[in-house]
Amino acid sequence: MAKSASVSNPTKRAPVSEGAEGDEIGAAELTRRVADNLRALRKQRELSLDDLASRSGVSRATLSQIETSKTNPTIAILWKIAAGLGVPFASLLGEERVDRVRVLRRGDAQVLRSADGRLESRPLTPAGASPMVECYELRLQPRATSQSEPHAKGTCESLTVLTGALRLHVGDEVCDLAAGDSVYFEADVAHAYENPGRVESRYINVILYNR
Repeated sequence: MAKSASVSNPTKRAPVSEGAEGDEIGAAELTRRVADNLRALRKQRELSLDDLASRSGVSRATLSQIETSKTNPTIAILWKIAAGLGVPFASLLGEERVDRVRVLRRGDAQVLRSADGRLESRPLTPAGASPMVECYELRLQPRATSQSEPHAKGTCESLTVLTGALRLHVGDEVCDLAAGDSVYFEADVAHAYENPGRVESRYINVILYNR
């Protein structure tokens, strides 16, 4: 999954409308949930902030700011923390539920945007619904590239191009895909998504965890 994004939209906003206010409230709620989940997961594993900093590569100061809701962490930072804790990415975003049927309405899905506004990631499964699988819709603007550090060992991704094009970089390998093409790859190495085209591209990204 693409990583260079934050849990809120940091791009400059126009005067606040009713919809924009809703976006801000949703981002604030997500920031709070991330803080609560991070603190709970860290304590469950009996890890100090220094321990988690060593495991994740995220500084103690940054971890402390996230746990106290003083900062909106980027997707890249959240992936590092998830890998350090040994949990799925979505474990940091939502609460565990045991409902037999769970519906995620489009308007309820918290879209994650990159700092430059060129990447959007929308969850297609409720947060915490499965410890094994996560699914996202990615939108990547023309000529944009999103870098991703290695995920936890054994993590794989299956990605389908809905519209536009994708140039996927996995380690030293590069492959080009067009609309309708799919690719499956081991995501525990550095990888990147590049849109080489002149129009926005849309992808379905399924993340598979090794448990």
